[in-house]
Amino acid sequence: MRLILVEKTTYSTVKESVYQILRGHGVNKVFGNPGSNELNFLKDFPEDFDYILCLHEGVAIGMAEGYAQATGLPGFVNLHAAAGTGNAMGALTNSVNSHAPLVVTAGQQARTMVYSDPLLKNSSAVMLPMPLVKDSYEPLSAQEVPHAISRALHLAMSPAKGPVYVSIPYDDWDQPIAHDALHLATRKVVHFGAPSLDELQPLLAALAKAANPVLVLGPEVDALRCNSKAALLADKLHAPVWIAPSAPRCPFPTNHHCFAGILPAGEASLAQKLHGHDLILVLGGPVFRYHQNDPGALLPENSQLFLVTGDAQEAARSPVGDAVVANVDAVLSCLIERMTERTGDCPNFRKPIQRVEVDHSQLESSAIFDIVDAIAPCNTVYLNEATSTIATLWERVGMEEPGSYYFAAAGGLGFAMPAALGVKLADPMRPVVAFIGDGSAHYSISSLWTAARYQIPVVFIIINNSGYGALKWFSQQFKIQNVPGIEIDGVDFIQLSEGYGIAAHRVSTRAEFSQVFDNAIVGNMPVLIEATIERV
Repeated sequence: MRLILVEKTTYSTVKESVYQILRGHGVNKVFGNPGSNELNFLKDFPEDFDYILCLHEGVAIGMAEGYAQATGLPGFVNLHAAAGTGNAMGALTNSVNSHAPLVVTAGQQARTMVYSDPLLKNSSAVMLPMPLVKDSYEPLSAQEVPHAISRALHLAMSPAKGPVYVSIPYDDWDQPIAHDALHLATRKVVHFGAPSLDELQPLLAALAKAANPVLVLGPEVDALRCNSKAALLADKLHAPVWIAPSAPRCPFPTNHHCFAGILPAGEASLAQKLHGHDLILVLGGPVFRYHQNDPGALLPENSQLFLVTGDAQEAARSPVGDAVVANVDAVLSCLIERMTERTGDCPNFRKPIQRVEVDHSQLESSAIFDIVDAIAPCNTVYLNEATSTIATLWERVGMEEPGSYYFAAAGGLGFAMPAALGVKLADPMRPVVAFIGDGSAHYSISSLWTAARYQIPVVFIIINNSGYGALKWFSQQFKIQNVPGIEIDGVDFIQLSEGYGIAAHRVSTRAEFSQVFDNAIVGNMPVLIEATIERV
């Protein structure tokens, strides 16, 4: 008689099964702010997992998004019922627009008592986070919970990536699993998106025929880490490269001679920047995400547009041009291989700028970015939520490597501070600097507590102009005067920071900022710098 050895499963409950599924996806961090409905999931927390406590649900989403974008792995979030979900939804507007792969879980009241409509029952759990998630689900039984989590992880990672929501009754976690759940931890879903040569022929023919092509790059290029391929294509075509408007990532090295800048977020002004180009190739971004009301033609006269994106929805809603739905990295590889390099010298499309001197004069935003660019290592990661300084940052800060820049994809404030912590957790070897406006800092100021609690060495730079500078700019554009609520006075960021346990410095001159930042960027602890500049 032969002896057959059967591997004994080490997990038998719903909770143990879910943690094993998470391990199979490379997930070992839980970002959250717990309540009573979540305690059963968190009890006897596994030693190989880290629980990152955030003092507000928006911070938990922001940290998880930064971590997910920087690693490419799913970010796992645990929220408290309907109230916690509601608090997180402002942050989810950014996550769904940035295509951040998140699995957002929330505790539901116990199945054994939901009939009585108890306190903390999430009455419309599936509907609550819509339409800010790819899918929303509440399992119909405890045995379905592992399957729901598995589906959520795979769906979050499928093109186009995005957040998925699962509501879980808290008495499900200790229930036994069904036998079929044992297979979930080792399941793999692989996505291929390489088009055939025939499918790319119209684009290849248009590029070969174009007299003056231009490239417009979106965040998918950086998410797929194919920035260098975009640079090779630009060199072959001798084409300028613009960044798509309202850019949440940096898909092209800003010190490259083909870099032309970031496009404005208005119809007429954008078309003017692209004037004279007969072919516009948009890679990995929307066509186009406008912001200010600037009516005009969508494209310059006599120009043709092609969009290449992995997001079928972006392709469908594009108001102009032809679209190819495919993996942007694969398309770039094909274009580089098939395109013949243009003859002649490639022009330098970068605009020269005059750098400021480090002296004892009053600090301004251009000086902040020049000093940071001069001191910070070339692999530094930047996050920006000083919205009135976006154009200045893109003009003056060099960003060479993939994953060097993150911005709130939907424009929702409260993103940069927690996302900076998530990015640093994802890539501890790269310095991380977050530029924050004095107005936007209050949306996620409790991020400082989490930074201190886990000693995450991020440099937070509060650019303090005593108000909402972006709103002041819009007021000027709209010719609106005497607008209330855009001035902010009397806030002491030094005391706030020190109260949360973070060392802080206030500076007002170029020389002061240079010295403090030089010390902060080489340190191994979180630091806040309040850089006071003149009011806008």
